Amino acid sequence: MTSPAASAPVLSMNRVGKRFGATVALSGVDFELGPGQVHALLGENGAGKSTLMKILSGALRPDEGEMALAGRPYAPDGPLAGRRGGVSMIYQELTLAPHLTVEENVCLGREPNRSGFLVRAEARRRIRETLAFLGHPEIGLDEPIRRLSVGARQIVEITRSLLDQARILVMDEPTSSLSLEDTERLFQVIRKLKAEGVSIIYISHFLEEVQAVADVYTVLRDGQNAGSGAIAGTPLEEIIRLMVGKPVTELFPHVDHRPGEVLLAVNGLKGARMAEPVTLELRRGEILGLAGLIGAGRTETLRAIFGLDGIESGTVLIAGRPGASNPRSRIRQGLGLLSEDRQGEGLALSRSLADNITMSRLEPYRKFGLLDEKRRLAAAAEWMRTMAIKASGPRGPASSLSGGNQQKVILARLLHQQADVLLFDEPTRGIDVMSKAQIYEWIGRLAARGKGILFVSSYFPELLGVCDRIAVFYRGRIAAERPAGDWTDELLMAAATTGKA
Repeated sequence: MTSPAASAPVLSMNRVGKRFGATVALSGVDFELGPGQVHALLGENGAGKSTLMKILSGALRPDEGEMALAGRPYAPDGPLAGRRGGVSMIYQELTLAPHLTVEENVCLGREPNRSGFLVRAEARRRIRETLAFLGHPEIGLDEPIRRLSVGARQIVEITRSLLDQARILVMDEPTSSLSLEDTERLFQVIRKLKAEGVSIIYISHFLEEVQAVADVYTVLRDGQNAGSGAIAGTPLEEIIRLMVGKPVTELFPHVDHRPGEVLLAVNGLKGARMAEPVTLELRRGEILGLAGLIGAGRTETLRAIFGLDGIESGTVLIAGRPGASNPRSRIRQGLGLLSEDRQGEGLALSRSLADNITMSRLEPYRKFGLLDEKRRLAAAAEWMRTMAIKASGPRGPASSLSGGNQQKVILARLLHQQADVLLFDEPTRGIDVMSKAQIYEWIGRLAARGKGILFVSSYFPELLGVCDRIAVFYRGRIAAERPAGDWTDELLMAAATTGKA
């Protein structure tokens, strides 16, 4: 379970169990982490990874089992105790206060002081050094978090954890919002931390990343240990088999579809957050991928098309017709948006699944000005079956679902909405292998039905595996566009980083 260089484990978790009512989340789970080791914790959404890490951090208490840090019993009574024990968490869904600045978020709860007086100069120096260490000195300390991209927020989250000087760093999907360039910078940071003796638990659904950065792996399935071993020499197919309980033969299912007439025409569009005007065409039955680095203009283009941001110049035509530039009108024109910020913009977390699935098209359930709640719940339940959403029922809150199931709820809403043009911004961020394969298949089915799909992703393999054409953004403009078969990972990266293809 440990790398050859490792000696006594820095962390031992033995026979850990946790129940939530009648639901068994963990049952007899063992996990061991060596000093200066990167241990990948793998499994599908709902396999128990997050529950195990919450127990490690002190956010949850186990019902059974025991833990030890550096050979000493460890039983934190809360997250603060976990942090004091040397455990620092970077959660998949970021835990930042959007109204506070970068500096305030990083220092929150860990403000440096002397004799009770704040020492801001020292704090700002350390934050700048850490941001430079991560390769992002351009992030301003006085910038409010709400003005940063999701990728930049991820960097701030990582900065905060590094400043804790933790002995154990838990990274839960740390690259889900990062470009390939930023991901490689993070890997360099991980290697430096390893050299300094920091141990890292790395949770990711990007198995290629796991191969690149981890020493060993443990797979959880249905709350139990499914297998473990050294990363070197273990085929990805074996890890996937352990995760899902069966062989997976096709990660990018192909559904035959043929592009037709132009469905969406964007001409010289310049939104309020866009650096350069953008022109592109999307055909009926086509999947057009948008590649590029974080901040290159992909998300800003989708937001302007959907009417979330004001338009300064240019036009957007859907099926040859213009329309008012606001989300309500765009929805009526047949546009649907899946936001990269799943929990902040994509879902009403406190509302029911039925609300989230049907709220953008309530007309089928209206009668004499009243909602037919029985029909609406039945329709939501049918969509949940169609999309294989794992939940107790349509009345349950969206907040209770795993990330993959939350993403399926958003997709169900767009399908229920009967959108003709689907704007997907990082639709597989932070979800497991099987859920990804299901979403890829659905995207193919939608194209076969004549839907037009704009597909933003920072994960080049899925763009190459799913899309018909790929356009690459560079510094706010489209630098190159060609059929997906004419691209490779290397060519996409070259175009994204230099603007030349």
